[in-house]
Amino acid sequence: MARPLLSFTLLCLLFLGLMSLSWMIWAWTAPDCTIGDSSLLPNISYYIPFCSLAPGLHLFASCSNVKDLAQTLTAVPQGIEALCLQGTVPFLPADAFGHFPTLQLLRLQLGTIRITSRTFQGLDQLRHLSFEHHAPCCLSLFLPPDALEPLRFLNTLSFHGYCLNYSQNIQLPISLRCLTLRHSCLTDLQELQGLFPNLVPGSSPTTRPSPWTSFLEVLDLSVNLQLSQVGSRALHGLQLRSLTLDGTPLSALDLLGSGLLHLDSLSLVATGAEKLPGNVSRYFELRALDLGRNQIQNLEDEYLLSCHSLELLSLHANGLQSLPSRFLSALPQLQRLNLSMNKLGPTLVLPGGLVSSNLRVLDLSHNELSVLPYRAFSSLPQLQELWLSGNNISNLSSESLEGLRWLKTLDLSWNQIKVLKPGWLSSLPVLTSLNLLGTHLEHISGKQLQGPHKLSHLQLGSLEMLEIYPPWPPALLSLEVQANVYIQFGVPSGEPFLFLENLTLQTSNMLLHSDNNTVHFPSLRHLTLRGCSPYIFTDCQSQRFFPQLPLLEHLHFWSDHEGTEDLHLFGMPRLRVLELGDLDFLSQPSSVKLEKLLKELPQLQVLALSNLNLGNLSASSFRDLGLLQLLLLNSEWALGLDSSLQELIPQMPQYVYFSDITFTCQCESSWVGPWATRAPNTFVYGLEKSICRANASDYSQTPLLSFLSGHCSHDAEFQSFLTSFTLVLLLTFLALLGCPKWPWLHHLRTLFHAWWWKFCGRRPRRQFHYDVFISYCEQDQAWVLEKLVPALEKPLPAGEGLRLCLPERDFGVGQDRMDAMVASMESSRATLCVLSRQALGSHWCNLELRLATYHLVAKPGIARLLLLFLEPIDRRQLHSYHRLARWLQKEDYFDVSLERVEWDAFCEQLRKRLRKAGQERED
Repeated sequence: MARPLLSFTLLCLLFLGLMSLSWMIWAWTAPDCTIGDSSLLPNISYYIPFCSLAPGLHLFASCSNVKDLAQTLTAVPQGIEALCLQGTVPFLPADAFGHFPTLQLLRLQLGTIRITSRTFQGLDQLRHLSFEHHAPCCLSLFLPPDALEPLRFLNTLSFHGYCLNYSQNIQLPISLRCLTLRHSCLTDLQELQGLFPNLVPGSSPTTRPSPWTSFLEVLDLSVNLQLSQVGSRALHGLQLRSLTLDGTPLSALDLLGSGLLHLDSLSLVATGAEKLPGNVSRYFELRALDLGRNQIQNLEDEYLLSCHSLELLSLHANGLQSLPSRFLSALPQLQRLNLSMNKLGPTLVLPGGLVSSNLRVLDLSHNELSVLPYRAFSSLPQLQELWLSGNNISNLSSESLEGLRWLKTLDLSWNQIKVLKPGWLSSLPVLTSLNLLGTHLEHISGKQLQGPHKLSHLQLGSLEMLEIYPPWPPALLSLEVQANVYIQFGVPSGEPFLFLENLTLQTSNMLLHSDNNTVHFPSLRHLTLRGCSPYIFTDCQSQRFFPQLPLLEHLHFWSDHEGTEDLHLFGMPRLRVLELGDLDFLSQPSSVKLEKLLKELPQLQVLALSNLNLGNLSASSFRDLGLLQLLLLNSEWALGLDSSLQELIPQMPQYVYFSDITFTCQCESSWVGPWATRAPNTFVYGLEKSICRANASDYSQTPLLSFLSGHCSHDAEFQSFLTSFTLVLLLTFLALLGCPKWPWLHHLRTLFHAWWWKFCGRRPRRQFHYDVFISYCEQDQAWVLEKLVPALEKPLPAGEGLRLCLPERDFGVGQDRMDAMVASMESSRATLCVLSRQALGSHWCNLELRLATYHLVAKPGIARLLLLFLEPIDRRQLHSYHRLARWLQKEDYFDVSLERVEWDAFCEQLRKRLRKAGQERED
């Protein structure tokens, strides 16, 4: 009784294992959802729509056009950390998000929704919850009083565009630190007491009797256009750190009666204020005050004296034309001052009393400044950042910047600077960052940048052309250079950029001062090229511009030039992220170009290709990218997906994105539909919205998946292929059940263990005892032993020196043949089947061929099968050949029939293929 039960159990396990194999080779997609890892998308996020995330969160799902919440969430992985939903969902049921226990951020943009007391049950890890409605009018939202109780660790709660007028007594979690009600319907701060009774103590009889402690730190009430009243002691006892009232008509002086105990930061941007709220600053002892985009054109001394506690003051875009004489002396604690977008020019006139020993940051950008007078900033000895972008400054001298001995950041971008005088930076010994983008400079020498010893971040730009000459700043880590026409590097002595890690070049052409010189970047990690001609990566030019980049990890290359047939990337063994855009690949077949371009990038993890005119993609382009995690194809027209790509399905990247792609309507891509809609091995985005065209004049806008489902078979051959192998293996297993011993179980366990490692993205370590297992029939044994074996087994120079496994010679005496066959194939790098008409009629040869083919399908990239034909055979006589052809390459077939091929040439070809097969299986 036990033996039949065990047999039945083993049969079920085998069947389930084979079915798992057929399931795992597909991919999955979620309509109208973007799912991905944000750590892989920092530089290509503008291709893929997804909502903003909190720091530290990576795995996200962003879904739009949501109408059926349950149906949408079934396609979202349970382990996500951030979920953003946009659409129309009238009701959120109980435990709506209970399947996502790791969720930390939830952003809902679902229109008018109804929420129950148990909607957020199960979200024990949620830290950020947001309700958003981006429209001119507000929507009503009702929250039950205990709706937020399950959110024990909630840190931020935001309502944007929602009115909570009908909600009362909402209990806020005591973990909450930030509360936002933007673009809402508040008219009086007193309303907060009714909405959130435990926010303000004693405001409601329903407030819990437990001791109350102030927990909120940030309150944002921006763009409440009707908020004009505070109400007596509306915020009594609340100890906020930051209060934001941007875009409200509320008077700052009204806050004096609000009952607030303490306030560090107050933001009153675009409130129509005409003077400093001095009394408010003194009352709360404010440290930060933002009054940008108001109408404060004059600063009166009496109000300045009340702001003595300020450490940050922003007065940007107020129309200021001058500063009072006691400006900074009245603000002794001030460290950051923003005066950008005012009218303090054309000559910067700082009052004589403008002295501050604490000011660290001064922003004078966009003030129509033309002249910086002698020792203009000498009264600011502790200044560390000076921002002068967007002015009309044309001349700079060391005298203008004298006294700034602690300055670290200087921004002079988008000024009228044409010449830099020698020694103009001599008074800035600790400068680390210098921005000269958007100037009129044409020549920059390293001698003009002497003075600072720690200059590490440099940005240079010219509207036309720019020539750069050494010596380079010795501590330079980051360099950005922009010029419309060309950038020329003068390298008379071949000086390298020894420590440069980040390089950005934006220009049409890159030149070298001499044809015999080379620019070296031995430490470069990030390289960004915009508009450059692809010739810099040709075989001849790359030896001059980028000969070796051993540490490069990120390469982002956009070009508006025509492509080149010699485009080649080499010398980048550590490259992990590659983005290519606006290259023309029409001059050469795309598969050949991509294969050449990517074949020497073994560590590549992220590949983004945009507007390259790729044409037809095949497996050869991506065969060696085993570590690829993300593939993005953007802005392609008439893109074809070759059927050979099916070989790569088990090794497809975890994320595949199609953005703005028009495919060709061809049934050769019929495998794409099933692949994109099934088991979760790869997430596919964009196919459900993609269209296809039959030819250049076809403007029918045919959906790709609709065309494939309506005009093409759904890969029935491949499905029948897997089914036939399942039946064969089941029958084989049944035949072995009658054996007295069970050595087959050991091999079954070995096969399952290897499959499991492959499914998890790893490969088991293995020791190969043989190079080749040779399968042949008894009638062909003489030819194999007399001609084939000596050519392969004899040591060099007479033979190849391969270790061969021959059934008649190497199988143990008394060992079960099936047992030995499976073990020998497992311990061989490749299987060579010698085929003839007699072999096709042999039971054992057919079984060996089927087992070898099973390994080829189950372990693509590891197993290798080679076929050697001794005589002309119609391929259709070979069982399942039309399906087997999908998994074999042309190099895997050999034909030694009479007058077909020269024997020596065949041996050499066979040796090369066996060596390659062995290397591919060991890699």
